[in-house]
Amino acid sequence: MSSGPGFLALAPHRSGTASLLSDAARRRGMEVTVLPADGVPERYRGRGDGHYYGGPRFAARVADPLGVALLEPHDGWLDTLPGTFTGRSVSRVPLSEARRRSGPIFVKPPTDKSFPAAVHPDGASLPQPPPGSGDPLVQISEVVVWEDEFRLFLLDGEIRTGSRYAVHGRLDAAPLAGHPQEAAVRAFAYRLTEECGDTLPGAVVVDVGRMRHPGRDVEWAVVEANMAWFSTVYAADPDRALDVVLRSAGPGGLVRERDLAFRRNRPTAPASEG
Repeated sequence: MSSGPGFLALAPHRSGTASLLSDAARRRGMEVTVLPADGVPERYRGRGDGHYYGGPRFAARVADPLGVALLEPHDGWLDTLPGTFTGRSVSRVPLSEARRRSGPIFVKPPTDKSFPAAVHPDGASLPQPPPGSGDPLVQISEVVVWEDEFRLFLLDGEIRTGSRYAVHGRLDAAPLAGHPQEAAVRAFAYRLTEECGDTLPGAVVVDVGRMRHPGRDVEWAVVEANMAWFSTVYAADPDRALDVVLRSAGPGGLVRERDLAFRRNRPTAPASEG
């Protein structure tokens, strides 16, 4: 393994977050490379000091040649949380069952993000499963109103950085640092990690927010958890976010024992991503 800071490999599909993380990586002396669409060049194979940022389908092709271990929360994490943290009914059901549900319902697709997470008027409006995918599990939950939502980059249970990203469902990014809700966000995240931290990877992104049911007071709740290596930074500090990204998708030989259970399974069939 190289004794230097290593390199950050990016998927071909670029984004504003990829640019921010690239600049942050270069500031700490890392090499940054945009991988070609056909895979990993020979010079980056087997080095043992690679990290990755980008989409999951492209990651399925390149993680193994890069020697990168991808950490992610379990698909069913949210529906196993205590109700004090979800504040709403959440469950996973086969897509065929979800398509029979009356609405409105909020539906989140499988990890492959084969369709957008959204409120649907009823289950019949959901798409058919992609060819060859069988009957994948989807997450369904009752419809609630989110007053505002915050993205937290967590490293070993600590908020490294964060950002508000939405107000009343509309994108509205602002740094967590100095935000009027910062203390409340931190207090809720502290309770979550104290009680449920062992159910998450050591490097992960968790979205939380103030949620309202019709006729009830606003309460804090978890929106969802996501892999840091495919999460938008919004107005968070990219240098601090990079700390989380590098741990979430770094050299396979450096994965901590407590994180082995969160290592993404290596697919057997390659896929492409634009």
